[in-house]
Amino acid sequence: MNLVEKDKQYVLNLYKRIDIEIDRGEGSYLYDVDGNKYLDMYSGISVNNLGHLNKTLSDIIAKQAERFMHLSNYFACESTVNLAKILVENTFASKVFFSNSGTEANEAAIKLARKFGRKYSDSKNVILTASNSFHGRSCGSLTLTARDRYKNDFLPLLPRVKNFIYNDTNDLKALVNDDVCAVFLETVQGEGGIVEISQEFIDKLMKLSKQYNFLVIIDDIQAGLGRTGDFLSFEKYGIKPHVATLAKSLGGGLPLGAMLVSEEVEDVLKPGDHGSTFGGNPVACAAGEYVVSNIADSEFLNQVKRKGNIMISGLNELKTKYPLVIRDVRGRGLMIGIDAGQYAQSIKNTALELGLMLNVTNDTVIRLLPSLNINDKEIEEFLGKFEKTINSIKTAR
Repeated sequence: MNLVEKDKQYVLNLYKRIDIEIDRGEGSYLYDVDGNKYLDMYSGISVNNLGHLNKTLSDIIAKQAERFMHLSNYFACESTVNLAKILVENTFASKVFFSNSGTEANEAAIKLARKFGRKYSDSKNVILTASNSFHGRSCGSLTLTARDRYKNDFLPLLPRVKNFIYNDTNDLKALVNDDVCAVFLETVQGEGGIVEISQEFIDKLMKLSKQYNFLVIIDDIQAGLGRTGDFLSFEKYGIKPHVATLAKSLGGGLPLGAMLVSEEVEDVLKPGDHGSTFGGNPVACAAGEYVVSNIADSEFLNQVKRKGNIMISGLNELKTKYPLVIRDVRGRGLMIGIDAGQYAQSIKNTALELGLMLNVTNDTVIRLLPSLNINDKEIEEFLGKFEKTINSIKTAR
């Protein structure tokens, strides 16, 4: 019985596993137990932003583990404080709460929003989220997720959460009133197919926030931490939200999430209002300190933008050559979506045979989330294998 078969026997089957047993990773590549090499365009779904097997990161993790791997939250921890300090110094935030995941960061943000609203009125507890959004799978964050296929089997969820049409300012305005305590928003919808918010919508949202006194909470779990070429994705729009949530690559591959809060709301939650046994874990935060200090570097971010432009330009050339297969190319930095319609799953399967790992989201969109330090040669390899994949599908049909 191989590993995949054992996984099916002993692990609750909630994921669509790829039938490959991974032996190791290195840089932008994964290797299976048979020695096959794959160019990895998942990067752990935007987790391994500095690539696989980063030796410095591994050494930092080992060094912290040799001191202690866990402290209760009755004690301050050097690595936790250091990571919080770096995040504050590089963002809008004045304080940070650490969790174990993005879902947990969003749960903390829901509680903060509801308590903020209660300060003004018992009815100020409505939360608005966008159509086609994804904010997590726990009951609270699942309520925010405006996609019925994830939610219907688990109803009823949290009350007083309503959905507006993404990028539709009129629909947003129609839902806003004095009972709204917060709007949750992804500036780039990852699970929703790599769709970006417009400047017009953001401007209107911020104006309504001031008019009706509600919080703007940016879910930057997938799009943040350098993925779009900005340290946080919303920096492009020139705004300062009240709250932002992070996770994915924050812990360098170890479980770690964060809720960043502005000075305006840093005192909303009091001791005892919220907490986490493992949130701010010393080892994960030591890893996070290294990850964030590297990603926040301006030259690193400029390189993400440059490499993203190369990939998008190359994909647009393929779109011109294969218009029946590639409907659209969209994204920013190294968060890129290729709308391949009915061909998406076939492209994913065929690419794997050619040593290229691709992910499909929203059924029709090939989502590219390579490591942020992917190099130009590897980008060239990706474009070559991707075109070869399309040609294989055309020939087969």
